[in-house]
Amino acid sequence: MSDPVSDRAFDQDPFRGKQNPARGKQDPVRGKQDPVRGKQDPARGTQDPLRGTSEPDADAAADVPFGASVASIAPIDRLLAVMARLREPEHGCEWDVAQTWATIAPYTIEEAYEVADAIERGDVDDVRDELGDLLLQVVFQSRIAEDDGLFTFDDVANGIADKMERRHPHIFGDDGERVGWEEIKARERSGKAAASGALAGVALGLPALQRAEKLQRRAARVGFDWPDAGGPRAKVDEEIAEIDAASADTLAEEVGDLLFSVVNWARHLGVDAEQALRAANAKFERRFAGMEAAAGDGFAALDLDAKEALWRAVKVSDAGVPPPPRSEKKRDPGSGPG
Repeated sequence: MSDPVSDRAFDQDPFRGKQNPARGKQDPVRGKQDPVRGKQDPARGTQDPLRGTSEPDADAAADVPFGASVASIAPIDRLLAVMARLREPEHGCEWDVAQTWATIAPYTIEEAYEVADAIERGDVDDVRDELGDLLLQVVFQSRIAEDDGLFTFDDVANGIADKMERRHPHIFGDDGERVGWEEIKARERSGKAAASGALAGVALGLPALQRAEKLQRRAARVGFDWPDAGGPRAKVDEEIAEIDAASADTLAEEVGDLLFSVVNWARHLGVDAEQALRAANAKFERRFAGMEAAAGDGFAALDLDAKEALWRAVKVSDAGVPPPPRSEKKRDPGSGPG
């Protein structure tokens, strides 16, 4: 059927601000059956949205043009329809059509970090925008899976809803059962056919510091842990000595061992190593920018002593405390914010 949008409200695409190259005479998204959802969604009805079974009009999202009021189409259905159109092989966007899980994964990680960054900055508008970007990644990955016949966005949404109900039996259960969070997750892992063991299931894609801490916590659950912070503190000294004695072939490995030990020490001190390093990065950026502002355009041409003096001055101003006595050995001002 012809595209009801092409002759009316959408000569201009609101998502791109100009003529939409994805639109043709035949609308790949519109049809009697919604191609995004594949069937009527039992989760959208007038009953409890968590458990409702009444079925709304499955054609609602398909029949409403993108330019219509959002009141007439659920925003998530609109987003799903946008992605279906972008991924349509003949009339969609070539870049979007060419993407795979693997090519999109780095963007998914990047968007998650941008959400965290917006939250740390306290920028409400950016938090909203970045959450939208992250949601797009979920929709994009799910659409790739649907195009390959693997699963749909509804499967993803229902899966996480099922998981949250399962992990909160005292809220959604009939008998008020209270089970520990970690015990519930352990049950879920035991039901999977993947590799077993205390360390199984810790995502490889996590930031390295965060993954190290998760591995250590898993090992601690089965008794493989230092009794107090003294053990990992001594291990840090041991690893530094091994770096001093390392050959070129083993240096990277020993540095990795040191970082792992520092994370373990931080964990015993009750410090989140990932967040601590993020804060240290932010502090270094702030202080370095302070040096550049104080020196003006000539910062790069200053010698190391002048840059060190600027660093110490900015550090005093930033921290509000006097700097420690300067040692005879010159410290590289780029070595860190400490």
